[in-house]
Amino acid sequence: MDIINLSAWEIREKVVNREVTAREIVEAFLARIEEVDNEIKAFITIDKDGALSQADEIDKKIQNNKTVGSLAGIPIGIKDNIVTKDLRTTCGSKMLENYISPFDATVVEKIKAQDGIIIGKTNMDEFAMGTSTDTSYFGVTKNPANPKLIPGGSSGGSAAAVAAMEVPLSLGSDTGGSNTQPASFCGVVSIKPSFGLVSRNGLVSVANTLDTIGVFGKDVKDAAFLLNSISGFDKKDPTSINKEHETFIISNDSDNSNPDELIKGMRVGIPREIYQMELDSKVREKFEKAVEFFKSNGAIVEEISLPNLKYATETYIIISNGEAASNMARFDGLRYGYRAKEYDNLDELYIKSRTEGFGNEVKTRIILGTYFVSSANSKEYYNKALRVRTLIKNDFDKAFEDYDIILTPTAPILPFEANKKLPFEEKVRINAFTTLVNLAGLCALSVPTNPGEEIPVGLQIIGDRLKEINIIKAGIAFERMVK
Repeated sequence: MDIINLSAWEIREKVVNREVTAREIVEAFLARIEEVDNEIKAFITIDKDGALSQADEIDKKIQNNKTVGSLAGIPIGIKDNIVTKDLRTTCGSKMLENYISPFDATVVEKIKAQDGIIIGKTNMDEFAMGTSTDTSYFGVTKNPANPKLIPGGSSGGSAAAVAAMEVPLSLGSDTGGSNTQPASFCGVVSIKPSFGLVSRNGLVSVANTLDTIGVFGKDVKDAAFLLNSISGFDKKDPTSINKEHETFIISNDSDNSNPDELIKGMRVGIPREIYQMELDSKVREKFEKAVEFFKSNGAIVEEISLPNLKYATETYIIISNGEAASNMARFDGLRYGYRAKEYDNLDELYIKSRTEGFGNEVKTRIILGTYFVSSANSKEYYNKALRVRTLIKNDFDKAFEDYDIILTPTAPILPFEANKKLPFEEKVRINAFTTLVNLAGLCALSVPTNPGEEIPVGLQIIGDRLKEINIIKAGIAFERMVK
């Protein structure tokens, strides 16, 4: 049995049926990490002893005929900006190099309650600021599909860990595409849930009105499986939605169903504005082919308009950096995190600690965000961006009156070489289609259009708020079409 090739579903079933022990599962994935992670660098911290201890507890439960949770025996990677008790949370930064949280994030509590096994913390752009996972203090993550290419970001470590078969499942955070974009670049599946569906308690926030915690998996069913386990109301998160949600797991009975059984009659919108933007030729080709797949399998596909899409990137830059600048103010060298060793007064302590503790990308965004939200500029930039954000949300509200899902490429460009320095306009363009989802608080799924190819291309399936079941059904159908 080749354990690392098993899906999360299969791992759980084999552990529960006593075909394999949870310890054997963990040992297999630890061996895989040891084999490949020196090159991939998907992880910052590995909790070998903790993972094996968790596995032994699960095996004891099964031996004693006790009920185990839905994630029993499944190793899971956690993005390193989601806090874990007794296991350091660095945010990919020198500022938090040795920080250990006194509590678990709510999503970590839920994973442990369902007998999921936390195997380690994944690499990320520093404080989730970046699109390539190359701003981490702990090194650059490589793309398992092609190590010469970037894995995307800021959750590149979580995407790469799944793509390299170091874990079957992982968690990431998404502010403007930080889950879906690296999933596209690494050739795996990611679900970015609706704002408020998954608790953010314990997530080190970048932009409070945009951040969500999302999931990565080898396929759509695995990703939905993990999403189902971490969703739900949390009184510790004031943005959490107190509302029952549908079960996101597609039953095993649907495994043998044809794609058209899942999407027949589904109303699909294609924004005409995406064709007015510059798309890589391969991205355009794969996207147009995906649209034809939906048409030929019974979906009702029509062109729609999102007239304010062209303003999304600039709107996102202003809002996200303005909020990030405010959030970074807590790292002052006094309360926690890095503190400069030599200083003569309080001002010097602040300046030296932040200068030495933050990388260039974080400093740049703090300066930019401070400019946007300063008293002299907030009306011209931040307040105006909030009004445009409302227009973007209204465009989607109108579209979802008539359509179940909306399709776009996940990214307009292909993953590029790690050492390539992109001009600012190209960096901004990477997340042109994903920032929309966060600005409007919607859910989205990225699924590979070309499994197994050296340069992956993702399809983004966007759903209305709290309509994750639609994007999951569409994702499973499309996945079967291209296999």
